[in-house]
Parts: sequence; structure tokens; C-alpha cells
Amino acid sequence: MARLKSVLADSQEIQLASDLIRLGARLQLLEAETSLSRDRLIKLYKEIQGVSPPKGMLPFSTDYFLTWQPNIHASLFMAHFRLIRQQSELSEVEVILRAYQLYLEQIPPHEGEEPVLSVTRAWTLIRFFNGGLLKTARCTSCSGEFVASPLVRSRYVCGLCKPPSRAGKTRRAMSESRAAAAATEMPRPVV
Repeated sequence: MARLKSVLADSQEIQLASDLIRLGARLQLLEAETSLSRDRLIKLYKEIQGVSPPKGMLPFSTDYFLTWQPNIHASLFMAHFRLIRQQSELSEVEVILRAYQLYLEQIPPHEGEEPVLSVTRAWTLIRFFNGGLLKTARCTSCSGEFVASPLVRSRYVCGLCKPPSRAGKTRRAMSESRAAAAATEMPRPVV
């Protein structure tokens, strides 16, 4: 009986790791959230993604989540996370997985691009909340809940109500708007 429980637990760990790998989770996240060995996780990663897992350090600064566009995405993810956590008895990593899947359904990345909020960053976000390095603040303009610094006390205005002056002016957005404008121009008659 104990052997069967062990096999079932191992199977669930493999399924969880597989789901996280498909969403792009980094190896450090997999090691922290499953009891599978590093070698086994690397083999599983290669099997699913077809490449070795990326190397390097995980994000470690809260600053990313406080910048304009990532803040909006992180705030949406946190809303999903809190709702699922309140209405289920799933483990924290399973709640992260479900909330992240909902996030991707609502804001799918453009073809060939990475989502603004990766699953690893979403996991890191939750760790920052658990450690008191981030909190949510209510916007005084729209009443939405947004990811904020724990130093924010009052009169918080979100990036949707007061976007920065360069918001949305990325190179890609500017080139797309130029291409759209060029496509709508009327051809000039040849004289």
C-alpha cells in the first residue's frame, strides 16, 4: 500500500513538473516545488521542450513588478491567484499554475513572443508577496487592486488610470502603426 502511494505521489509530481515545463518554468522553480531529482527534472525538461533548461539566476528584484506594463499583468495574475486560493484547497503551486493558465487565456502573447509575465516571474511574485516585499494597493481613481510597494500608504493611482508618457510606445508598436498607416494610404496616380 505504501508503495502504491509513493508511485501515485511520484506520478502527481511528474504531472505537475510537466505542466510547469510546458508553461516555460525554470529549473529552479521545478526544484523548489517538486521532490523530483535535478537529473530527472532536466531529462523531463529536455523531453518536453526538446532543449536543455536555460541557465542563470532567477529574477530577484521587485522593481520589475512595479513598472507600468508588468504591473498591470502582475496585478491581473494576482487577482486570479487570490480568487482561486479563496475558492479551492489546492496547494500554492497548483493555484499558481491555474491562475497563470487563466492569465494566458485572457492575455495570450503575440505569435513568436513571450508573455509579459512568465510563469517563473508569477511564482517569484507570490514569493515576494509571502515575504512582505510586495502588496496590493487600491487605486483611488478606479478602485482596482494593483501590485505595489509595501511603502505605498495612500493616494495610489494605477498605471491604467495614469499611464506614463511613453506607455505603449515600443518599437514594435510604432512600426506596426507605421505599417498600418502605410497600408491605408491611397496610391498616387502615375502622371
